Amino acid sequence: MFGLTSLGRLIALPMLAGAMLVTPAEAKKSSVGGLYNISIAGFKVGRGTLSLVMQGNAYSAKVSLEPAGIGTLFSTGKGGAEASGWLVGSRVVPSKYRMASHAANLDFYVNLNQGSGNIRSMEVAPKFKPNKERIKVTNRHRRNAIDPLSAALMPVGRARDSLGPKACSRKLPVFDGWTRFDIKLSYQGTKEVSGHGYDGPVVVCKAQWVPVAGHRPSKESVKYMARANMEVWIAPMGRDNVLIPYRISIDTKNGRLVVEASKLNIRGAGSDRASAD
Repeated sequence: MFGLTSLGRLIALPMLAGAMLVTPAEAKKSSVGGLYNISIAGFKVGRGTLSLVMQGNAYSAKVSLEPAGIGTLFSTGKGGAEASGWLVGSRVVPSKYRMASHAANLDFYVNLNQGSGNIRSMEVAPKFKPNKERIKVTNRHRRNAIDPLSAALMPVGRARDSLGPKACSRKLPVFDGWTRFDIKLSYQGTKEVSGHGYDGPVVVCKAQWVPVAGHRPSKESVKYMARANMEVWIAPMGRDNVLIPYRISIDTKNGRLVVEASKLNIRGAGSDRASAD
C-alpha cells in the first residue's frame, strides 16, 4: 500500500482541486467547507478537509490530508497546503502557495511566490539529490506555470460553454516546487450527480499526466503515471463560467484511487469550516 508521501504525489492535484469552489462575483464574501474521502481499490486510506474564503475576485484556500481507515496501518504522516490569488476575467492569477507535510520521518516544505502567471521565488525542502538523468528545472519551466492548488480553478470564456467540450479543452501547467508537469484534459461526455452538496450535471474529462522537468525518465513510477488511466468530473459550482473537479479517479498498481467529496457546505457570510456531521 502507499505511504502518505506516495499517496500525496499521486493525488496532489485532485485532492487540492476541491478547494477551488467559486462563488458569484457580485457576492462580497462567501465560504466553502468540505470533507473528502480517499480510497484505493474500494478501501478508505485517507481523508481531507478544505476551507475557502472568496472576497470579491480574491481567493484564499486551505486543505489538509491525513491517513484514515486502513491507511492508518501504513502511515502516520499528515500534511496540508494553502494558496491565495485572484480571478481576473478568464484567468487564474495565483499569488502565494505553501505546502508542508511529514511522512516517513521526513519533513516536506514548499513556499512559492507567484505573479503574472510565473513563479518568482521559491523555497523547497528537501531538495533532490544530484542525478545526471534528472531533467533540470529551469527558469523557462517556471514561466506560465501555476501551483497545484490554483491549477484546479478552470474558467471558460462563456457560461454556455461550461457543460460542453470546451470545459475539458485545456492543459494545466503545474509546478509543485520539485517538478513541472502538465495535466491534459479531453472531453468524454456528461453525467448527472447528486448529494455531497451538489446536484446537477458534471462534465467527464479524460486526463493525462505529462512530465516536463524535474523527473527522471527511466523511473518506473514516471513511466506508469504517464500512461495511467485518469478521469476527472468537473462541475460549475457557484459560478456558471468557472468549473472545478468534483471527482478524480486514477488507476494505480494497487487498484483505482478515488478522491471524492463526502460533504460540501457552501455558505455566504459566516464560518468557512466544514461540518463533520
